[in-house]
Formats: sequence, C-alpha cells, structure tokens
Amino acid sequence: MKLKKSTINNLISYGIVIVAFVAVQLLQNAGLVSRSLRGQLVPICVYIVMAVSLNLTVGISGELSLGHAGFMSVGVFSGVVFSQWMTSLIAMRYDAAVAAQQETLILVVSMFVGGLFAGLAGVIIGIPVLRLRGDYLAIVTLAFGEIIRNVINCLYISIDNGRVHIAFDNPNVAGEIIVNGPAGTRGVDRISTFVIGFALVLFTLFVVLNLINSRSGRAIMACRDSRIAAESVGINVTKYRMMAFVTSAFLAGMAGVLYGLNMTSVQSSRFNFDTSILVLVFVVLGGIGNIWGSIIAATLLTVLPEMLREFSDYRMLVYAVVLILVMLVTNSPMMRAFFGRILPHRRGDAGKGGEAA
Repeated sequence: MKLKKSTINNLISYGIVIVAFVAVQLLQNAGLVSRSLRGQLVPICVYIVMAVSLNLTVGISGELSLGHAGFMSVGVFSGVVFSQWMTSLIAMRYDAAVAAQQETLILVVSMFVGGLFAGLAGVIIGIPVLRLRGDYLAIVTLAFGEIIRNVINCLYISIDNGRVHIAFDNPNVAGEIIVNGPAGTRGVDRISTFVIGFALVLFTLFVVLNLINSRSGRAIMACRDSRIAAESVGINVTKYRMMAFVTSAFLAGMAGVLYGLNMTSVQSSRFNFDTSILVLVFVVLGGIGNIWGSIIAATLLTVLPEMLREFSDYRMLVYAVVLILVMLVTNSPMMRAFFGRILPHRRGDAGKGGEAA
C-alpha cells in the first residue's frame, strides 16, 4: 500500500519527537543534563502544546486569539481540583500508599478533565465571539482571559471527606482548601513527569496534524483563505471555526493541567495577558501556520532565559535582542526557502501562502 505524502510527513514528525525524547532520556541517565534544565523539561512540553494549539487557531484557522492563557488557567485549576479529589477518594477507600501508586492514572485522567473544562469554556466563548472578525475577535478573547483570571481570584475550593465545596469570596470553606482565592492552589501533589509531557506532545501533534490533513481541516483553511468563497460552496464557516477554536482550547487545558501539577502552588496571576502574548510570540517566531516552527520556537525560548541567567541584569535585554535577530533572519527570503525545503508541515503544505520557520 502506498502511503499519502501527509501520512509520511506525520510519521516523520512523530519519529523526530520520539528520537528527541530518547536522546534527552539518555543524556539524563548519563548525568549530562543540568538540574536547571531537568526542571525545564515539563514546562518545555507545556509550551510546545500551547504553541501548537494556538497555531491551530492563528495559523490554520486564521483567527487572532489573545486569550489562550485563559484556557490554560481553566485547565490548571479544574485539573488540580479533580486530581486532589480523586487522590482523596482513593486514599479513603484504600490508603495513601495505593493513591501514590496511581499517580500516573490520576494525572492522565485529570488532564482529560481539564481539557474538557477548557473545551467547554471554548464553546461558551466561541458561540458569540466567532461571529466577529479581525481585531474585534482579538479584543474579546483578551477580555475573556482577564475575566477568567479575576473569577479564579474570587474562588475558594476545598475537599472534605470526598466532597468538593466551592465558594466565592468566602475563605471559610469546610475541609482542606485546594484553591485559595488570589493565593492560588496549595498543597498540590507534584505528579507531572517528562514522560507524560512527551506523550501529551505526541497526542497534540496527532490531533492537530490529522485535523489539518482531514476534510474538516481543508474546510477550516478554506474559511481562512476566503470566507465568501467557502460560504458559496456550502461550507458552514461558523461550525469549522468553532471546531478549530474548541480543539485549541481543549489542548491548552490539557497543557494547563500538566503545568499545574508540576508545582505545589500556582496563582491565577501567572495566566495574564503576558502569558498569552508569550505563546503568540512562539507562534509568530516559528512561522504562522508552521507546526514544526512552533515546536522549535517554544523549546528555544523556554530554555533561553535559563541559559542567559549568567548575564544577570542583562539577560532579558539579550533575550530581546535574540528575538529581534531571529525575526530578521527568518523574514529573509533565502532563509525561508531553506527552511521550507527541510521542515515538514509548513503552511504551504496545508494551504497556500505559507511561511517557513
């Protein structure tokens, strides 16, 4: 059987990610990975998923969203609460040792729950918002992210004998407090691992790449290229824009759970406008619509601040200069042609007018 070109490219992408994972594992076993870099492995996976999922909205669907951090925060807090609740139920029925042995299962289930809540938030915001275009959509998604952050600041959630108690502006809830208003989560079990992060990256690539190469993906790109032409041939523009938007939100929610369960405490202030812009920088720097560009940009820009730590007060200045230089280089026609030949899944493979990283 002959494989389609898109299928071969997908398999190459999965293979490259697997090889990168094996290489990192071997380096860790050999003691060649520093402690600071080991601490960055899970955040790298998180930001790769965030960048690829946002690229689905910005690059493939052609809609500018500035509220991606809001979906991440929904995933963080819903996933953390669910994981702590599930742990408490297992500990009540069996004991704490059994609950500790089920950490991987708890993490995986919590990630899907966080993704479902974020996807539901995507549906709620998408129904009125996706009828807007251009700057109006960007402003409304930005407002959504700020609304979510302020709602979480007023939220107090506790677990008492397997029951979840939720209150607004009332810190005197019964049981062990999991979400403590502006103070964020506390007492969270750190169960996120690089292996699960790698699995999430593969899952994200599988979902996004197969969606792009499917009939629905072609409809999404048709809506992006010409809304009027898409409507003239009977394509439901709102439906397919919603499909891309909700899928992006779902993946961002899963990444949020991985992020939240990698720390003992997370505040909602972490998921402000700056975080949404940071993820958008990954997408723009890697190339709009370029999935591999998003992966590379997210990895490099997550590690770069730690690599520049020795520059102390000047490291963010150097970081900004590096960003400017990279943008100048990647906008060179010669460099775009070079990367277009060596990188799979550039936008040109999915639709016309693509950019290479």
